[in-house]
Amino acid sequence: MESLYLLIPLALVIFAIIVAALFWAVRSGQFDDLEREGTRILFDDDLEGKDDQ
Repeated sequence: MESLYLLIPLALVIFAIIVAALFWAVRSGQFDDLEREGTRILFDDDLEGKDDQ
């Protein structure tokens, strides 16, 4: 029973940190465009200074 005095506040603090991180991610635009970021890995980047021709 005594361990609950430590574990319940600790769980509430961890929960508050997770909720704050979620709100930060939503407000900073992390979830704005999910489709483009998923397909961007499929396209080649044009590297500057690469002379293969």
